[in-house]
Amino acid sequence: MPWNIQVYGTALQQHNEMINRWWKFDWNGGAGLSLNRYISPSFDGGLHLGYQDMRAGQQGAGNWYRANMTSASLGLRLKMYGTILKEDAFIGPYLSGTIGAGFGSTEGSTTAYANNPVGPFDKNYSALLGSLGGGIRLRFSDRISGFVQSSFMFDLNDGIDGREVDGGWDKYLQHNVGLGFNLGSATDTDGDGVPDRRDECPDTPTGVQVDRKGCPIDTDGDGVPDYQDQCPTEAGPASTQGCPDGDGDGVADKDDRCPTEPGTAALQGCPDSDGDGVADIDDQCPDTPAGVQVDAQGCPIDTDGDGIADHEDLCPNSAGPAENKGCPQLDERTLRLMEEKVRFEFDQARVQDGYRQLLDSIVVALERYPDHVLLIKGHADHIGSEEYNQALSERRAQAVKDYLISRGVQNPDRLVTRGYGESQPLVQVNTRLSKARTAAARAQNRRVGFQMDTPDMKLDME
Repeated sequence: MPWNIQVYGTALQQHNEMINRWWKFDWNGGAGLSLNRYISPSFDGGLHLGYQDMRAGQQGAGNWYRANMTSASLGLRLKMYGTILKEDAFIGPYLSGTIGAGFGSTEGSTTAYANNPVGPFDKNYSALLGSLGGGIRLRFSDRISGFVQSSFMFDLNDGIDGREVDGGWDKYLQHNVGLGFNLGSATDTDGDGVPDRRDECPDTPTGVQVDRKGCPIDTDGDGVPDYQDQCPTEAGPASTQGCPDGDGDGVADKDDRCPTEPGTAALQGCPDSDGDGVADIDDQCPDTPAGVQVDAQGCPIDTDGDGIADHEDLCPNSAGPAENKGCPQLDERTLRLMEEKVRFEFDQARVQDGYRQLLDSIVVALERYPDHVLLIKGHADHIGSEEYNQALSERRAQAVKDYLISRGVQNPDRLVTRGYGESQPLVQVNTRLSKARTAAARAQNRRVGFQMDTPDMKLDME
């Protein structure tokens, strides 16, 4: 708590020119009041008010005095119970120092002493006061404490006893015994019931149970507070939210399907030897090659169910025998269809309407064999230069491909075009005859032919 008030009584052991009682207590009804302010775990500041009735000798005798002094001083306390010991320890030693002023009156009588006047005296005085000392605080509760303190006191006015000697100061030991009362409420920023000055964890979230130091409870002592610990009674690392992780794979044992084998979080702590995304304990094909797509059992996908895994099946979407690498054999109808030709007019690359039915049939065949590749072979007759005829044959093959694509062929990338120019005539033409007599033969050579084969591109590209 920030403020503390103390009340106390005092006993003195005086030492001056009249009396030397270092080893004798003089109880003369002294009392004091202190108002202290908490500064830090190490220091308190204070305002101290005191009253002392100091006496020596027998009144009426030739050598006696009685002094009444009121004092006010500022002090600083160095606490051992905020640094070396716990702040809430029952026994709390401290050192203190003050500086202030005293005001009062003194009367009495003196006998001859050095150059001091002889006879009775009655005078007022003021003095600069200072003290150094130490004490012990006894903490009874958060509100109440007791204390005992002894201090060496001195004033710079050497006149309390009526005798003034150059260079001499009146000195005494002052012993205080009293009670202290804490005032107000200590600052508790995080509202955990532990004042900030003793709170080693001042930012604890609201509602979290804390220990005497103001830090969240950590039942299993693993460094993860209970409110963040998913296993508050079993020690574990912070990486697994305070739960044990026997195999050290970053997956808490309570969530780990394979708690004795390091694995990955994605597989609930189980290993995956072939890296196919299926834990070894579930993997029916543990040696699947890297990169191969697998099913829930860890075995390679076989889309068409022909017993040949997709990564080894040239035709993964259509069933076929192993000797044909998973591709089906073309049926007779398709084989006959591949023997058909699309004819073109002289010097033209336009698909004539009469061939649309043929090409539509080829579209159907491509749908029936979705993994096969179709080679579209364009040709020209011998009229014109070789360069021109080569380009013309390529345009004819492309025209057929464009028509097939327009009819919705799936995966058009499997349509391969190739132009052969005039290099592969279907009918040999006698070039010594007139064009009119060779027109029919030349018309046979202006064509596009087809070849369908497996995706490994074993096509007649020559």
